Amino acid sequence: MNSQTKTVSIRLKNLCKSYVEGGQPHVILRGAGSEIIEGEMVALLGRSGSGKSTLLNLISGIDIADAGEVEIDGKVITSMSDRERTLFRRENIGFVYQFFNLIPTLSVGENLKLVMELNKAGEAEARCKELLDAVGLNDRYDSFPDKLSGGEQQRVAIARALIHKPSIILADEPTGNLDEETAQDIWRLLDTLVRPSGGTILLATHSMAAAKRCDRVLELVGGELHDITGKVD
Repeated sequence: MNSQTKTVSIRLKNLCKSYVEGGQPHVILRGAGSEIIEGEMVALLGRSGSGKSTLLNLISGIDIADAGEVEIDGKVITSMSDRERTLFRRENIGFVYQFFNLIPTLSVGENLKLVMELNKAGEAEARCKELLDAVGLNDRYDSFPDKLSGGEQQRVAIARALIHKPSIILADEPTGNLDEETAQDIWRLLDTLVRPSGGTILLATHSMAAAKRCDRVLELVGGELHDITGKVD
């Protein structure tokens, strides 16, 4: 896609991030930059510890860069206050985690409705049932997370990430704990549920099969982002 004729959904400019470990600075990102176009599905590759999760946290505003900018849908979230970033993330970004992060004391329906309630959105019940039907779990509305398989929990997590109709979905190793067949089901769900709405997906993964399904592939190496689309075997 041509960024000059398409709307940029995510723009990263010279992102730098480091942590102090054992009294020594540990550099995670050093001037990382890229643009992701609205409606793209982009894979983020990188070895364990390369900073993929850190980058997703910076994009979502959960964490803040030491330097550089994160721009989402034309808004520079690195210039926002903590509260502003929280509200922006709550309304515009859906996050899918490797370990599901469902609240164990809430039923499936309650986990989904919580997102709608935080956003003060109406028709939560109808939207919950619509998404559960879309992920094939309309009979699990009153079930608790510990009664679900790993694949079912991840499908609920996807429904939760999509329920408020965010423009951006960030997925952090969403199939890392699933078998290959279940993983393929999850990739298909992300593809078929997000693309028709024009949503943008950035997913961190080790899966080459997943990367091949994406429009573009970025790799995080030495704290920098490289576009390796077409080089994934």
